[in-house]
Amino acid sequence: MQHQKEREKLLKIALEIYESKMVTGTWGNVSVRVNKNNMLITPSGMDYRLLKPDDMILLDFNLEIIEGNYKPSIESPMHRDVYLKREDVNAVVHVHSNYACVFAVAGESIPVVLEETAQIIGHPIEVAPYAHCGSKELASNVADHIADNNAVLLANHGLVGVGKSLNQALKVCYIAEKTAMVALHAQQIGKVTSLSPEQIDILRKDLHKYGQSKN
Repeated sequence: MQHQKEREKLLKIALEIYESKMVTGTWGNVSVRVNKNNMLITPSGMDYRLLKPDDMILLDFNLEIIEGNYKPSIESPMHRDVYLKREDVNAVVHVHSNYACVFAVAGESIPVVLEETAQIIGHPIEVAPYAHCGSKELASNVADHIADNNAVLLANHGLVGVGKSLNQALKVCYIAEKTAMVALHAQQIGKVTSLSPEQIDILRKDLHKYGQSKN
């Protein structure tokens, strides 16, 4: 099998979204771009705990299977369309985390209420119009909303996070879920105060100074 390291990493992230309860059962899906024309994606409807690296499906961007013994995720068109829309994106994580789903069902964007949201995501997380799971319409809706964004809510469905790496895309999902939780609880006790576009811009620019990176 090709791309063994990427297969192992993809499986690790898939297991993490399951173990962190960001998905239930066999829902959700994860993919990684392996080169200009191909991606690896989790198989459809299989228990994450029973998967092996070789069970990951290698697809081209025509959604033809190059390597794999199972059907790929039904959301393969969505992942493919994101990669075609964004050359800088190398990983897509799709989850059904609880608090993000509350906003997705309400049709409300998740506001930027935390500094880490501003730094990692950098924008309110908008809701893409509803379309049936696995459909071309859903794929198109997500790609349109992700064009300049790092995350998008799927109406009555879930959350998609993207990044240059699997770890980054997963972090986007974690931060989005935490932000949704905080915003929802804040609404229950008082006014929700979002950061301004200017504050978000400063925080995004300052992110490179964080940790041990050199200025």
